[in-house]
Amino acid sequence: MNDQASRVTRPFRFGVVAPIGSDLPTWRDRVRRIADSGYSTLLMPDVPTWQPALGPTLATAAAITDLRIGSWVYAAALREPWSTAWEAHSLSVLTEGRFEMGIGAGRPGIEVELGLPAVSPAERRARMRETVAALRTFDGPDLHTPVVMAVSGSKSQALALEVADAVTFVLPSDDDRAETTKRVRDFAGGRDIELAQHVAAVGDGVAPFMAAPGLDTAALRAADSLVILPSDPAAAAEEIQRRREEIGFSYFVIGADFADTLAPVVAKLAGQ
Repeated sequence: MNDQASRVTRPFRFGVVAPIGSDLPTWRDRVRRIADSGYSTLLMPDVPTWQPALGPTLATAAAITDLRIGSWVYAAALREPWSTAWEAHSLSVLTEGRFEMGIGAGRPGIEVELGLPAVSPAERRARMRETVAALRTFDGPDLHTPVVMAVSGSKSQALALEVADAVTFVLPSDDDRAETTKRVRDFAGGRDIELAQHVAAVGDGVAPFMAAPGLDTAALRAADSLVILPSDPAAAAEEIQRRREEIGFSYFVIGADFADTLAPVVAKLAGQ
């Protein structure tokens, strides 16, 4: 029996991680084009000194389109819970409920690279928990900012099941389809939760801020990895539908460089 049979089949939605890679007018045009192509959410990475601050950038995107916006993802290694929760709550208020807070532990060593004290995995998880708790306090009874939690090991998965609205799995590039399927099904736990997946590569292209430099797309295909999609729109649509049916993924997040390529897929599947 398919383990997904007892789960709710959620409608597809599609997000785009859209860092500012050139001049502002070009980025604004890209954001508008993403909105016009049927994507649901415009997302920004949390990479201080490499990009403008996440909050103001997302607020700018929300002001020029009706897209949902979100962090992909706040890095707990870099952020204190109270201030992160306040920023997230403020974005929810200012966008009238169009913000979703993505949060995760943060890339190993990122805080040291930026001159900050090292933060242990346990402390990162503690900050994630405290951030969500503070956000719920700020939101109060009349607002609920959705939380998307990036997870890897069993402890972060347990935390997500407890406090998150959606979860995205940090998938090793050498995990094959069977390994990923087992991992997600084992996670399911006792409640229904939206399952998100980030797609680092499409065809032979790798999206900035979505994967480590030098990711080998041929090796991904050989391993039957789920961090890659085919560039052909029909094949990509078929693969996305398969992942929802067999595993339960319904929220797919891609890099902005692929937004135009996959626009026909989004047009076909969004809302199904």
